[in-house]
Amino acid sequence: MRYNLSEVTAIIRDRRTIYPEQYSTRKIHKEQIELLLNNAVWAPTHGMTQPWRFIVFQENALNDLSEALGSIYLSETPKDKQVDSKLGKLMSRPKMASAVIALILHREEGTRISEDDDFAAIASAVQNMHLTATAQGIGAFWSTPGIMKSGRFHDFLGLTNEQRCVGLFYLGYPSIEWPKGQRKPIEYLTEWKQ
Repeated sequence: MRYNLSEVTAIIRDRRTIYPEQYSTRKIHKEQIELLLNNAVWAPTHGMTQPWRFIVFQENALNDLSEALGSIYLSETPKDKQVDSKLGKLMSRPKMASAVIALILHREEGTRISEDDDFAAIASAVQNMHLTATAQGIGAFWSTPGIMKSGRFHDFLGLTNEQRCVGLFYLGYPSIEWPKGQRKPIEYLTEWKQ
């Protein structure tokens, strides 16, 4: 074997979603985030489109993100549909994180590669980021709030017409014990044909 398969398997099976409410105040260093991003870009990408772009929010920029999320939610959600707890989460989570990475899908003009293929590449990149975070003991959470589709949020991020945000990736050191997990056995999920 080329790699220690038991370590690779352990990292894959140990990956968990850890929410910003479960983060400590310990800061993540820029080099750790750079490692996440460098591993992200090695994800599979159909036709080598490499459709990912990243915007990293840290320190004061987390407050800017918080304010933008709150403002956009209030302006674009009808008053009778606004939920205080949802607004609270949108605004508090960036401030609880050590960093938040906006995940941007970038489509090349005139590409023949489908948007589904490009989105699959981004999802693979996020998995690489999540596994790298797990190996470093960093908690991570891929959030997909509805307002990320908003034109105002698009403008806040400074995106072009070929780009759209597909999520926010929150990062922080956990203040909790690393969660345990479980999955259905493959016997319930797999059909073998011979």
